[in-house]
Amino acid sequence: MSDEPVGAVYRIEDLAHHSGATVRTIRAYQDRGLLPRPERRGRANVYADAHLARLRQIADLLDRGYTLASIKELLEAWDTGRGLGGILGLVAEVDGPWTDERAVRISRAELDERFGGNPDDAAVADAVELGVLERVPGSEDSFLVPSPQELSVAVELYAAGVPLSAISGHLRELRVKVEHIASCFLEFTTEHVFARYLGGHPPTDAEADEAASLVRRLRPLAQQTVDAELARAMRLFANRHLREHLDRQHPREQRAETRSVEISAVTTLAVERLVGEEQVAAFVTAAAERELQTRTLDRLTANGHTGNLIDEKP
Repeated sequence: MSDEPVGAVYRIEDLAHHSGATVRTIRAYQDRGLLPRPERRGRANVYADAHLARLRQIADLLDRGYTLASIKELLEAWDTGRGLGGILGLVAEVDGPWTDERAVRISRAELDERFGGNPDDAAVADAVELGVLERVPGSEDSFLVPSPQELSVAVELYAAGVPLSAISGHLRELRVKVEHIASCFLEFTTEHVFARYLGGHPPTDAEADEAASLVRRLRPLAQQTVDAELARAMRLFANRHLREHLDRQHPREQRAETRSVEISAVTTLAVERLVGEEQVAAFVTAAAERELQTRTLDRLTANGHTGNLIDEKP
């Protein structure tokens, strides 16, 4: 229960204490037009609950990544009666989780056990820097795991023989590429879907509610698209990669299997008319093999005829 009385008044030091902002920050917000000026009572300036609520709104929006300039526009919309509820609902929708995963806690002992029982302080520090692990305040031996799936991938790669340093390096490279994909998707949806809500003035409550609904509908599309394209690309490149390695291991067999030859366009066209375009290669192969067989038979026959002549008696 709040210990702030209804209709309370505050000196600037009290307002700073209750809001978590510094006195200097409060005065800066006033200068920028983000916070209304205090009421003058005698020789003192006093603030009301409305000032405290405004400071908390500003802090919440700052935590969500908004700049002071953007916050000023939102608050001006609120002050002119256009409402801030819909906009804050849209902000909450965008700022909400984009995955069904739930963070879990893990102890340092459990973490070491999952990675072979070998403590590695440098690897843990690297994981914290990457955000794979988050330290729990007040506990040196506990961590929060924002994405258990990501940690499980690292465990499997390590068990397969991949060094932790290589896993961290790969994640850094992958993250740059994934962030580029996310940026492209946001630019695409902003241009074709959300541009009408992001004009020169903050959206109305109805527009913000509609935009929030679109965010909920479009949110899974990014992951579904990436999943489908990643599956296609993995199959394509995995097969190509395997073939290249097999070709290097068996170069002679590969050269014996196929070889390109030049055939005149006139001959190719004639064969196409005879057997169809799809059967040209098969026809040429069969014709060549038949010619080889014919020449082999002729040679064998000639050798046999010569032998008979030698064996004949006069």
